[in-house]
Amino acid sequence: MSQALPAADGPMEGMTRRRAHAGPAQSALDGLRRHWPEYLMEAWGLGTFMVSAGLFATLFWYPGSPLAQAVPDGMARRALMGLAMGLTATLIIYSPWGQRSGAHINPAVTLTFWRLGKVATWDAIFYVAAQFLGGLLGVLLVLAVLGLAFANPPVSYIATVPGADGLGVALLAETVISFGLMAMVLFATNSARLMRFTGVFAGCLVALYITLEAPVSGMSMNPARTFASALPGHLWTGLWIYFVGPPLGMLLAVPVYRALRRTPEVICAKLNHHTHHRCIFHCGYGARAGR
Repeated sequence: MSQALPAADGPMEGMTRRRAHAGPAQSALDGLRRHWPEYLMEAWGLGTFMVSAGLFATLFWYPGSPLAQAVPDGMARRALMGLAMGLTATLIIYSPWGQRSGAHINPAVTLTFWRLGKVATWDAIFYVAAQFLGGLLGVLLVLAVLGLAFANPPVSYIATVPGADGLGVALLAETVISFGLMAMVLFATNSARLMRFTGVFAGCLVALYITLEAPVSGMSMNPARTFASALPGHLWTGLWIYFVGPPLGMLLAVPVYRALRRTPEVICAKLNHHTHHRCIFHCGYGARAGR
């Protein structure tokens, strides 16, 4: 990216700038009419992630899979799964559709950027709805293709459920890893030197979390991702954890970012901003595509 970052604003200047970006209030119909492509791209993004997760989980854990038989060690399997899903997340973020929608693919991410004033309310609502729908369709597609190999234990619809340490530990773990992801996103996307690497950093965190944290909570960080597996599999154990922990952790990252950074304003809600793709957010970049 060649654009210079905006100068830091004081509290009143930052508020004025956010109001200027916001423009007139957006209606639901106006959001659908103007931004429906981005909503569909968000559905595609999480749907693609779930298809990849379902295929690789079946490959690594279904007892009849040759790879599962060749790699009996659970830690090694999780490392391979983490590598596959980290690469999947990175490719989605850097894909043309990911660059255009911002590649949130997670209601907790969208909620955090909405709280920061970077996403209009109706855009946030439709983003979240699209993420839930896309994730569910992705799981149903894998189920239609792989059947019982995907549905039965140990794959079990790739459901995220609390581990043996219980609900409290799982909630804490989801909060901590979600905090880590959003803190990275805020620091990276608002740095001229680091922002182009945000997708790589996100992929590395996903790989690390799956390898090390998955036994504790299933490594969700994403209410829509958890719901997508829970609904068809009727696997509701600790569902509330994944609706509380990820948003809580990501929202907590905001005051920490603002306290530690000298220029705490957030430029845009995209994980990978590219000026060749339009931006529907309250964007701080000077050169933006038309809305």
